[in-house]
This record gives sequence, C-alpha cells and structure tokens, in this order.
Amino acid sequence: MKKFGKVGVLFGGKSAEREISLLSGSAVLDALVGAGVDAYGFDPGERDLGALAAEKFDRVFIALHGRYGEDGCIQGALEMMGIPYTGSGVMASAIGMDKWRTKLLWQAAGLPTPAWALLAADSDFPAVAHRLGLPLFVKPAREGSSIGMSKVQRAEALKAAWETAAEYDDLVLAETFVDGGEYTCAVLGGRALPMIRLVPKGEFYDYEAKYFRDDTEYRCPCGLPAAQEAAIQALCLEAFRVVGCRGWGRVDVMLDRAGHPYLLEINTSPGMTSHSLVPMAAAAAGLDFAALCLAILEQTL
Repeated sequence: MKKFGKVGVLFGGKSAEREISLLSGSAVLDALVGAGVDAYGFDPGERDLGALAAEKFDRVFIALHGRYGEDGCIQGALEMMGIPYTGSGVMASAIGMDKWRTKLLWQAAGLPTPAWALLAADSDFPAVAHRLGLPLFVKPAREGSSIGMSKVQRAEALKAAWETAAEYDDLVLAETFVDGGEYTCAVLGGRALPMIRLVPKGEFYDYEAKYFRDDTEYRCPCGLPAAQEAAIQALCLEAFRVVGCRGWGRVDVMLDRAGHPYLLEINTSPGMTSHSLVPMAAAAAGLDFAALCLAILEQTL
C-alpha cells in the first residue's frame, strides 16, 4: 500500500449533504486504514485550504457530496495544488451537479431524458402542469440526495413544491414523472457494474429511503432480461462519457411501462454508506467494500 503515499479522505464539508458525507467518509477511511493505507480524514467544513495544503497529501479520496465537494470547487482547488484526486474533474463535476445542464447535454447528444421545465416565481404553474402532465417531480437543480424534492399530484400543489425546492436553490426543475421502475447503474473504471432496481415503500425514493429506512427494497440482480440490462448499461456509459466523467460514478434511470429508459441524473461522488448503491453493485460484481475503495483510489495513480 506504500504506492499510495499519504492519503487524505475528504468528507463532511458545508453542503446540505454534510451528514451523509460524514458517514461515507468515515466508512471509506476505516476501509483504507484497515487495508494498510496511510490514510487520514480531512473535513473542509472545519479546516481551510491552507490546512489541506499543509497536510502534504500525495492523493485524496473525495467522499464529499453536494456543493463545494461534488460540483467542481474542491476539484479545482486540488488541481491548483497538484494533488491527484478520485472521481471526475472540474468540468464534469460542475455539470453533473447541475441536473438542468446535464439534461441539456444529454438531449443535445440524442440521449433520452424526461421532459422538464424550469420554475420561477413568475412561472405559469397550471400551464407547466398541463404540459408536463401529472404527477411530476420538482427538485432543486443543484442538490443531491432528493433534498428539497417533491412529487406533485395536483396542479394547485406545484407552486408550493417550487417554494420548497427554492429554499435550497434558485434553479428549480420540474420533470415529467416516468411511470415505471427505478434503476441505477454504477460505473467503475470504464465499465458498468450490475444494475440495481430500487423499490421504495414510500411515495418515492426520498432522503429517508436512501439513507435511513430499512424497508427500501434493492434488487440485484435487477430482474431485467440480460440483453435489456446490457443495453441500459451501454446507455449509462454513454451518458457518463458525454458529461465528461471519469473514474467512478452512478447514473440513475427510470423505465416507462413499455420498458424504454430515461436518464434522470448523474452522481460524480456517490454515497458510500451502509445503504449506498455503488457498494451494493460492487458486491454483486465480486468486490467487497475495501476492494471497491482501493479500486477507486487506484485510479489516482
């Protein structure tokens, strides 16, 4: 493990996803130290970039989620310091954090993604509901973990959903609801891992279902025919490539009732908690959690 040198695990940070990042980073740090890596935790939410530079890390594992950690900010700082880091670079991280601009790229590349509209205080909310259809989802464009997200069943509830999302971001997205199964495809080192089907017991796969509820059902194998799963994996790899991502990440997909896939969003620094999806997919591919962490870290060499 000496080839890695001194490794910093960045976790915590200042985003709305700080709580989850602390869980992810602690798990990654424990796994790396347990494997013999000279690894140390570093919380950019409590220490500044001067302290990060003073640590003289040879490379870092980014286990930050959300703003300032997953959106290109910390990636740019590390580039300036000349410190290798896990995951996507500045551009792909910034785009991937912005669901609207990600969808614009995918649409331009001819990749399928649900119809959408941007919402603002002066939006014609009834007209948006009519055009996109009901139910629909409203979400902050630059938050993760379903924070600030609502499922809207009635047109008159759309403005309130926008107000909720606008508490987290001034860029708010309304998106057509795709009435089919929800799936996710992890990407590691240029290959797609086995897909997972998500079956939440609540209204949708929200923050509680993702991290704290024990009744969310994760199906891996996902239950799709092998040819269909392979086709969706290829679509997800293309979506990953179009955004400019590298290393590892996760692409979320919905299938309609006819089995057609629609790309929802991309995660360039996915969760690494006990409830997280990438470790589940890696386990199905024969990688335990420590091996997964080492495989991700290897990409910085």
